[in-house]
Amino acid sequence: MTSERPERSEPSVPTATYRLQLQPDFPFAAAAAAVPYLASLGVSHLHLSPVLEAVPGSRHGYDVVDHARVRGELGGERALRDLSRTAREHGLGLVVDIVPNHMAMSPRHNRALWEVLREGPSSRHARWFDIDWEAQDGRMLLPVLGGPLGAELGRLKVDGDVLRYHDHAFPLREGTAHLPLPQLLDAQWYRPAWWRLARTELNYRRFFSISELIGVRVEDPEVFEATHTKILQLLREGVVDGLRVDHPDGLADPDGYLRRLHASTGGRWTVVEKILADGEPLPASWPVAGTTGYDALRHVDGLFTDPAGAGELLGQYRRFAAPQPDRGGEWEATVRRAAYKVLTHELATEVDRLTRVAHRLCAASPEPALRDRAPWALRTALEELLVRLEVYRPYASVDPAGVVTDEAAAGARRVFVVPEEAGAVDVVRDLVLGRYGDGPERVEFRTRFAQTASALRAKSVEDTAFYRYVPLLSATEVGGNPGAPALSPERFHAYCARVQRDWPATGTVVSTHDTKRSADVRAALHVLTECPGAWADVLAEVTHVGEGVPDPQLAWAAWQTVFGLGPADPERVTGALLKHVREAGMHTGWTEQEPSYEEAVARFVAAGPCGATGDRVARFRDSLEPYVRANVLGAALVHLTMPGVPDVYQGTESEYRALVDPDNRRTVGFPAGGTDGTDGAADTDADTDADSGSGSGKASLTRAALRLRRRRPGVFGETASYEPLAAEGPGAAHCVAFVRSGAVLTAVTRLSLRLAEAGGWRETVLALPPGRWTDVLEPGREFSGHVRAAELFERSPVALLERAGEPEGTRSPVPEGA
Repeated sequence: MTSERPERSEPSVPTATYRLQLQPDFPFAAAAAAVPYLASLGVSHLHLSPVLEAVPGSRHGYDVVDHARVRGELGGERALRDLSRTAREHGLGLVVDIVPNHMAMSPRHNRALWEVLREGPSSRHARWFDIDWEAQDGRMLLPVLGGPLGAELGRLKVDGDVLRYHDHAFPLREGTAHLPLPQLLDAQWYRPAWWRLARTELNYRRFFSISELIGVRVEDPEVFEATHTKILQLLREGVVDGLRVDHPDGLADPDGYLRRLHASTGGRWTVVEKILADGEPLPASWPVAGTTGYDALRHVDGLFTDPAGAGELLGQYRRFAAPQPDRGGEWEATVRRAAYKVLTHELATEVDRLTRVAHRLCAASPEPALRDRAPWALRTALEELLVRLEVYRPYASVDPAGVVTDEAAAGARRVFVVPEEAGAVDVVRDLVLGRYGDGPERVEFRTRFAQTASALRAKSVEDTAFYRYVPLLSATEVGGNPGAPALSPERFHAYCARVQRDWPATGTVVSTHDTKRSADVRAALHVLTECPGAWADVLAEVTHVGEGVPDPQLAWAAWQTVFGLGPADPERVTGALLKHVREAGMHTGWTEQEPSYEEAVARFVAAGPCGATGDRVARFRDSLEPYVRANVLGAALVHLTMPGVPDVYQGTESEYRALVDPDNRRTVGFPAGGTDGTDGAADTDADTDADSGSGSGKASLTRAALRLRRRRPGVFGETASYEPLAAEGPGAAHCVAFVRSGAVLTAVTRLSLRLAEAGGWRETVLALPPGRWTDVLEPGREFSGHVRAAELFERSPVALLERAGEPEGTRSPVPEGA
């Protein structure tokens, strides 16, 4: 993050939020019933998944069909207002997730889209959607057919003024219903087509490569107004207090959108789902509180990863799986190969559109330097620059030369055999950098380049390379850097200091609806970096080449999965691993499935990781339980007390072990009514254990930290301070401690297995700041001066201390039992 940002007013900044995944099985009324319990935890706001009308049955709500209505399946607007009223009665506010980038490509439910399909580019709603009417002979391609048109023609039926295909329905252009079917199809503003044509023929912007979601042009003020009226009304009327903005990187102009949103909301607390690369700052001009927190996740995870052991684990992985360098053996090479694959497959139509715009610009340009550029050369230049970007995209408010760098251009030029043809790289880069002016087509080119870049980064890194490069699964997380997963305490402290200085109200997370593994699964996996040799020995026992192993990379990932998850339903593990191999795309895929390979994966999982031989890995995990627990509790406490506003994902107040969606989006059962005890916790379908095993104490820790934040908001808020605290002695490197505003002290144990192997804390001491410090997690204990680490961590691998005798001015008036 960056040190420069404008002053801004952000009323009602949360002290902590609690994320609820709304769905038909968990509507507003269910959320309202959970309010007393959630208030007792100590959060200040509920954080709701999207609340506007979505495709019927949607279990996530990101497929919006009507921005003017609150979702009926959740209870509608009245139920949302009832939830808000109940929340306020218990001292809670609401933050909601909004989706400005796209809507559902479902005409029968999306009436605005229905009108566009019926009336074409002259429709009043045509400006809503990002459709290239110059392609496909002015018709919108709809990739909905199960096969080529000739094979599916008999399944297309005319029903009055509607064309039906299975459960799809499309409007007929006026005056065409009487035509014979082939002529009728040709007369529409759309073209029903085989779904496989979406890869190369689609002429509307999608969410990444998901054709079921169509891009919305919120850069148009009229479209912004129409798609935000209901949300802004809910904010104005006090039903909602803050916003989470989904996927701003897909927008044509994120800077302009966020300025307009900030002005329209009156500066309400808003965070954006911006995935920052390692070292990338959040644009300083964005009028937001910060990100949703994946950058915090990367730093918390890195703190509990052993750098030396991660390197050794990588070596063990390479010996075990023998992956090719660009197919999982080396991180950067794996990312590069995945990026080429995505550009030429999933995003081929987006690259085609970019190439057309670039060629049109060059052919019509008065600048001689742009002339005589062949489409193939421009396309090659585009591809070679795009695969070399190390962040998601450039922005209008940030110098694009720092994104599309000289080094990237030099590497792209080397691909060309003829040096003069390599000049296409400079042409494309100069267009991206705006060196040829700001005419409409030049702006369109820069916009399309940035949108394609963000889709490429997400698909090639998060959705492909993360599933190919698997030495340490806990490192392959949203916003993560698997090539350098470990982080020193010094770098962690530097990050926290920057956050407190620059973006103190930013969001922070460790588990979300999008994380590939919950924080507690990752906490167990981090321990493997402390014992890579022992892990290799266990794998040698349970894995024998030729005994039903589909491929060694999958085997490595499967065994790590069950190690991290612990005993679980085989269906959950199989489902996650089938998704893993399809995303990896090396032996099967979503659109080119290999049934024999997938059947072999299922057999392997049942017989190995989830079978009798899996007991050996389970025993190994049990032997490491104290060290897993140290990571579980350490990550939780650091997250809840570091700078920023922590978001607690549903069910994660106690130990929560979940894999990739849909496993991590299961419904949560909450205790009836509030509880002031330390053992009340949500009951989820994911594996949880509030008070035993590796999660022992997490529920009480979460409650204590959240209540402390609520009771003393000034200690953690925008005017707070952050001071690292260094231990001294032989175990100093294993103690991470910091003080918030001179009043609250967090201390956690890192790399606890290495610490135990080295002989424990011995004479390690932590010099506390002046004053008496009481133990928040273990009431009755008190410390001052130099405290021995062995005494501080005698009962738990973590400690949360509060300085006694603090003035009441730092305390919140919210009652403890609210």
